[in-house]
Amino acid sequence: MSQKLSNQPLAVECRNVTKKFFFYEHRSTSLKEVFIRKLQLKPAHVKRPEFMLSGFNLKVPKGGAVALVGSNGSGKSTALRLIAGVYKPTEGSVNVRGRVAAVIELGAGFHPELTGIENARLYGAVMGLTRKEITQRMPEIEAFADIGNFLEVPVKYYSSGMQARLAFAVTLCVKPDVLLLDEVLAVGDHSFRKKCLERLKVFQSDGGTLVVVSHDLNTTAEVCSDAVWIDKGQVRLEGPIEEVREAYEAES
Repeated sequence: MSQKLSNQPLAVECRNVTKKFFFYEHRSTSLKEVFIRKLQLKPAHVKRPEFMLSGFNLKVPKGGAVALVGSNGSGKSTALRLIAGVYKPTEGSVNVRGRVAAVIELGAGFHPELTGIENARLYGAVMGLTRKEITQRMPEIEAFADIGNFLEVPVKYYSSGMQARLAFAVTLCVKPDVLLLDEVLAVGDHSFRKKCLERLKVFQSDGGTLVVVSHDLNTTAEVCSDAVWIDKGQVRLEGPIEEVREAYEAES
């Protein structure tokens, strides 16, 4: 982290965060079954916890850009969802300061029956923009998405590339303070990725905070200065992205 950013207030802070998911080995589906199992002195539900994150800590100052890296199932997307508020931590605390926008899953937050324009307006309203602000930003959204007449077509007919274009355009154009991205840079053609990276650099220069989940560390290194390697739900290494990438790739 640069000395300049170290003096900035924290935009994202995760303190000793643990997230458990439960897998049911047996789950009673009726009152009769619950009653019978009680008589048999058996629990109504038999479940076991699966730790996706344990003791996770993260501090990102305002204007910082951090990449979360790790193998599939390591817990990095879970961490991003905790920061976005999609999940609540089982233990610990997550604090995010400012307006948060996230592209966590393609199509997430979009209504498939609504057109691209209708979804853009709905997303802007959810983010707290006024009708006037949304109208003012629509030309910018349309230009960045660059999907032509498909903006008037229901999202359910979009390809994954068009969904990524619309999601990225809408998310950035609502001008968030904290932007969360999960593998969105892996979708779309080369020109789209280049345009996204250029826009992310502008977002950062304006003081925006960025947290990215990606397997493509070469691309991510263009916008992120630091990285956190998550391995089996725990932080394995954190620091400058080049150091983390070298250690991560040495074991991949």
